[in-house]
Amino acid sequence: MNLPETMCAAVLTGHGDVEKIQYRQDVPVPTPKRGEVLIQVTATAKNNTDRKVREGLYVTSEASDATSFQMSGEPTLTFPRIQGADVVGRVVAVGDGVSESRIGERGLLDFNIYPDERREINLTPDYYGHGADGGFAEYMVAPSDQFYRVDSPTLSDAQLASLGMCSYQTGYHMLTSARVRAGEHILITGGSGGVGTALIQLCRLLGAIPHVISSPGKAEGLKALGAETVIDRTSVSDLPTAVKEQAGGAHIDAVMDLAGGDLILPLFEVLTDRMSERNDYPRLSIAGASAGNITRLLWTTVYLYQIQIFGVSHGTRAEADQLIRWIRDGALKPVLHGTFPLSEIHEAERYFAGERRADFLGKLVLVPDSQWTEHGASFAVKGVA
Repeated sequence: MNLPETMCAAVLTGHGDVEKIQYRQDVPVPTPKRGEVLIQVTATAKNNTDRKVREGLYVTSEASDATSFQMSGEPTLTFPRIQGADVVGRVVAVGDGVSESRIGERGLLDFNIYPDERREINLTPDYYGHGADGGFAEYMVAPSDQFYRVDSPTLSDAQLASLGMCSYQTGYHMLTSARVRAGEHILITGGSGGVGTALIQLCRLLGAIPHVISSPGKAEGLKALGAETVIDRTSVSDLPTAVKEQAGGAHIDAVMDLAGGDLILPLFEVLTDRMSERNDYPRLSIAGASAGNITRLLWTTVYLYQIQIFGVSHGTRAEADQLIRWIRDGALKPVLHGTFPLSEIHEAERYFAGERRADFLGKLVLVPDSQWTEHGASFAVKGVA
């Protein structure tokens, strides 16, 4: 195909409110380097990390002046930056060393920027949409071996984007880090978001039994995904008792937490209940701090009860490979709330973070305006043209 020289893209120009995102029509189309492919983007799912990066909410100490995460060396987030990690599209050009037979493939991006070519562990996590330009654009470049072909005719591009690695690989790494096994009872906080809905399905694939804490009105949808029980977080004053009652007397083997804050303390109570009946250490994986970045806790609780805590950010190449196999086999169900045109990104950002957030289940997906009729219109959020 004849490629244009410029494209439409949503460009983040600095930390702040949604006005820091500029929708532009004059951004140069990137050129794939050696080992890369050029992707014509058809759908990109939104993630909470997009908002946190924009607002500068990745604080790693009690000080509040940190604006973005950097694990080592120089910061990789520079402005302008095109965000968007969970990218679906088609290969339209290849760099040196990549077979032209890949042109035309539909695929899903492994969003990680790995520290080197084959090292499995990723202790300096970065990703497309943060350390390099992502998918809130008509085109992007990525490593050829990280753009996985997914044909699956029953999945639309928007639905495939809702299965993106940012949520599913994070959720899977939470489970593998905590050594979750078949038959174990797992408590999931934030169950209606992208990682939460991924965790429910992944627990079932592993043979574990997921119990979910969520906002009201979502029990039916979460149980349809595989949740054994759903606890309304707004109506519970004694979480440990509520969990015990809902779980039918079974003890919780591990917690998958996306909230942090003061919720950690009752979660520790859940984990330390009936220790004599356990076959493994109580475990907690945490991959978010939406309820607060600071928790005052007793370390004696942690070491006397031998609670194992796993901080999780991103995952491994092997986990990405496994997730793609499950997606290709139809083992994972897309949870797509709806779509917005890319030019309406300000409205999408406000919808995602506003009062309506509590009303929806699953993912919002942004579709380039040039792809809207084919890939976005049929899933449009109500009220969107």
